[in-house]
Formats: sequence, C-alpha cells, structure tokens
Amino acid sequence: MEQIQQEKRTVWSKFKSFIIQCRRVFRVTKKPNKEEFKTIVKVSALGILIIGGLGFFIEMIWTSLK
Repeated sequence: MEQIQQEKRTVWSKFKSFIIQCRRVFRVTKKPNKEEFKTIVKVSALGILIIGGLGFFIEMIWTSLK
C-alpha cells in the first residue's frame, strides 16, 4: 500500500514538473514573422530534397548492384 502511494506521488510530481516545463517553453517561444517563416520553409524544403535525393541515389546504386 505504501509503495502504491509513493508511485502515485512520483507520477504526480513528474506530471507537475512536465506542466511547469511546458509553461516555461510557451513563455519563451513566439510566433515567427513572415521572413522567419519563409526561411524555415526554405531550409526544411532543402533538407527534404537532400534526404530524398540521397535515398534515391542509394536505391539506384543498390538496384544496379543486384
């Protein structure tokens, strides 16, 4: 019985700590302006293209070796 109460306390304290950390993150973050958003989209698209191209070339090499 004692252990169950101890586990409930630790689960509750972990949950409470998580909520406090989430609040801290939301206070620090801000909505990006138009220019920042455009930059984020460009960098993300470039990353997706690079990863996709790499996967494509690896698949082509793998297929040609079979």
